[in-house]
Amino acid sequence: MAVASNRSSSSPKDVPCQGVLAFCRVGFEGEVVAELMDLAGRSGIRAEGTAATGAGYATLKFAEALPLRGLAEQFPLRDLVFARQRLFWVARADEIPQRGRDAPIVAALERHGVLVSRLVIEVPDSDAARPLSGFCGRFETPLAEAMVAVKRLRADQTGLPVLHVVFTDATTAWLALVEAGDGSPWPMGIPRLRVSKEAPSRSAHKLVEAIEALLTDKEREASLRAGQRAVDLGAAPGGWSWHLARRGLRVVAIDNGPLAPSAHATGMIQHLKADGFTWRPARPVDWMVCDMVAQPIRVAQLVAEWVAAGRCRHCIFNLKLPMKRRGEELQRCRALIFKLTRVAGPVDLRFKHLYHDRDEVTGYLALKR
Repeated sequence: MAVASNRSSSSPKDVPCQGVLAFCRVGFEGEVVAELMDLAGRSGIRAEGTAATGAGYATLKFAEALPLRGLAEQFPLRDLVFARQRLFWVARADEIPQRGRDAPIVAALERHGVLVSRLVIEVPDSDAARPLSGFCGRFETPLAEAMVAVKRLRADQTGLPVLHVVFTDATTAWLALVEAGDGSPWPMGIPRLRVSKEAPSRSAHKLVEAIEALLTDKEREASLRAGQRAVDLGAAPGGWSWHLARRGLRVVAIDNGPLAPSAHATGMIQHLKADGFTWRPARPVDWMVCDMVAQPIRVAQLVAEWVAAGRCRHCIFNLKLPMKRRGEELQRCRALIFKLTRVAGPVDLRFKHLYHDRDEVTGYLALKR
């Protein structure tokens, strides 16, 4: 077993962390490492990144161990577009035996002075690790009991970090922490969403996830309400329009193609056959959404002009990224949006590579109030 050694810390939030571990979609490990290295550089943290293509996760190794306290602000999950979950790893246990798996993990927690309020066991979303998810479910109870026995798990003590034990293969476990309330609320960073079978297309899942992932609870309550008006550019077959209508918004769906019968059945959608790049509303609307298949820079220019001109107050949109220049193209689109909206005032611009995205990212754009 290989476990880095550190002295026990005086506070659970001062436990020394060795680096960052982040989950992602398979094939996007390089983009995650680039983002982590960028954030480390901004904070003056010396680190080395590692990404194995197909692993479903990427890691950062600090040159010197850093306390958990403050790391969330230096590596905010909201600033990591391509990461589903971001954790701070304390140790890695290797060559875990088939029997008595809890012993080396508990020993590492005691050695590093780790004290937590909750335990989560998970795996990356990869072909190699996914078959271990069943074992993880069975292993959680015995590991929790072993941790309670040595007073490493104290569910009754608020304010303690949460422990994530991440099995990247059957004999390797990363012991990682997040402060309570930080990080993704979903296991593996993957939302469990329920969308009616009546949805015109699976793209409805993407908008449901975008609203959950890109807006806070307060923002959803304040800015996404029944009775509002919305425009859906490139709407066919109507998945995004359908979901907005289900929320009580009146939608103008713009697309030369047809909408599915379930979209029309809402009674809240007006379908206009027109080009989403050239059509403009007669008066401003509350929301514009856009899921058109086009060059990402064209979509970026379109949404920026809509917001800058006051045609909409809020916008959710997709950028279809080229496979070999994802990060570069995203930065180019981000820079153009900021440039075109500068005359209108400061904006909120957020991106996330959602679980329901593939070679694309989903963005949210709105003028700051």
